[in-house]
Amino acid sequence: MDSSVPGAIPEVSIIVPARNEEASLGDCLASLTTQTGVAFEIIVVDDGSTDRTREIAHSFARVRVISAGPLPNGWTGKNNAVIAGAKEARAQWLLFTDADTVHLPGSLARALAEAKTEEADLLSYSPEQVAVTFAERAVMPVIFAELAAKYPPQKVREQNSGIVAANGQYILVRRAAYDAVGGHAAVATEILEDVALARLFRNKGKHVYFHYGGEAVRTRMYRNWAQLREGWTKNLALLFPQPEQLAIQSLFLWLVAWSALGVAASGAVSHHFSRIAFALFWLLLYGRIRVAHFATANNLIAIACGLPTFAYLLLRSKKAHENGQVSWKGRAYGTGATTGGTSSKVQASKPIPRIENQRLRAKS
Repeated sequence: MDSSVPGAIPEVSIIVPARNEEASLGDCLASLTTQTGVAFEIIVVDDGSTDRTREIAHSFARVRVISAGPLPNGWTGKNNAVIAGAKEARAQWLLFTDADTVHLPGSLARALAEAKTEEADLLSYSPEQVAVTFAERAVMPVIFAELAAKYPPQKVREQNSGIVAANGQYILVRRAAYDAVGGHAAVATEILEDVALARLFRNKGKHVYFHYGGEAVRTRMYRNWAQLREGWTKNLALLFPQPEQLAIQSLFLWLVAWSALGVAASGAVSHHFSRIAFALFWLLLYGRIRVAHFATANNLIAIACGLPTFAYLLLRSKKAHENGQVSWKGRAYGTGATTGGTSSKVQASKPIPRIENQRLRAKS
């Protein structure tokens, strides 16, 4: 059964927040409207776009297009948009997915079946990451390898592990559980709303289920260096509570990798073949990065050039959060830092405020 029955109550409401997404929204909606095996509706929430985003959304007959509405003080644009979409949704399950995602055929029905089988209140996939430009190919494997190390999916699925995460590019929630914990309204001021929402679910005793979902969805997060730098500056210090230490570690590994390769090369030239064993350090680094599910060439580029770039982005993110402001898509967001001494560790580990407090802050 699909969404073609007029007036039928869908089983899944798909909510797509979109702000200036003309480059990707068409492919996203084409992949969503052709899903089969489950009744669904699609709601695109136009978050003040100034390009052809709204026009593209309207070109799909079975897509409802609404506006996000005014942005309350302290809320992020994405949170405001998904909250508006959730208010309009009719289904018992809600799928929040980004406008830069592409969904493989049948993935919606399979995800819903998995959520029911696992008795998940929140199911999240980490999509396959598409990397095209050199900057993407160098940096993205490093970042996602470090994310896999910090938030191992098998640990996230253990309800008592103390580790919880979600990827906002694909979050499927049971509507009853979502409403019970306060939904995105309870984390409306959080920049890293996906992890905050997962933590909220876990803290309220709800079941969070998370794993790599390249067989279901893929995405290209950033299309150039400027977008990549702005996006990771916003997020890295929140994802990694000790960015300075991780930056030093990344630079050290990079220097050791190139030094080891130099020793191995000199050994080959001078016939001191025992030195060639130093090249094994690249294999060790490759094994660490390959868990991010990128192509072999991208992993090698990441080892060669991505580690120092990752270190730069970590330090840039730390500085931005200490200064109290980050930017994304033409909007500036306060990070809660009141002085330069506020650490990213505090930002990353701060508790989720109660929904009543969020509403008070929004009105103030």
